[in-house]
Amino acid sequence: MSVEIVQRNLLNILEAVADAVTSSPATKRCRLVAVSKTKPAELIEACYSKGQRHFGENYVQELEEKSASLATKCPEIRWHFIGQVQSNKIGKICSSPGLWCVETVESEKHAKLFDKEWAKHGATVLPLRVLVQVNTSEEENKGGIQISEAPKLAEFIRKECVNLRFGGFMTIGSFDNSHTSGVNPDFEKLFGVRKQWAEQTGEDVESVELSMGMSDDFIQAIQQGSTSVRVGSKLFGAREYKNK
Repeated sequence: MSVEIVQRNLLNILEAVADAVTSSPATKRCRLVAVSKTKPAELIEACYSKGQRHFGENYVQELEEKSASLATKCPEIRWHFIGQVQSNKIGKICSSPGLWCVETVESEKHAKLFDKEWAKHGATVLPLRVLVQVNTSEEENKGGIQISEAPKLAEFIRKECVNLRFGGFMTIGSFDNSHTSGVNPDFEKLFGVRKQWAEQTGEDVESVELSMGMSDDFIQAIQQGSTSVRVGSKLFGAREYKNK
């Protein structure tokens, strides 16, 4: 897909996000994370030149390569790691320039490892934002912690991981729910997880984020309270899995 088309797509999506926020009864803010996996750095640069700052990557190798190659050209870029976390790759994730958020923490083990590695790589700057990934659809092939355990993991991060900043909750949800009109039960469940966490801790429910919604369902996600949507194919076109 050409640079011009991607830039036009970006502006259209940003407008759609803004309109959805205006009409949403459940949120007053929403960030666009441009999911650039399998896409070349030049398309990321094209979006950056139009003001986009938040980009998401699923694969550690791509995050490493793109963050390094764009560090000088795009100094304000904010990378989100949104792929499945493997313990032996956490050091590489944390050493990626411009890393801003890890959205897929699903265990105390991984939280402790991120806390340890961020102390080596980036803690002198700011705590690393992390989101707790919740398996709202309860599918075996989906990552994420059980709904009932999510508030507990959030509190572990807040109290035990000094180099991390608990930023909220994230879900992917089921394919079927993402392609059915009306209220999405996965989004409803994640909204409930945040509410439960706030009630248990006494914290403001608006103080943390809900990362939910992708290319096919981000408008519905915003209607149900999303504060961060992860859009890839609608922005960059179909993914290209070369040598994968």
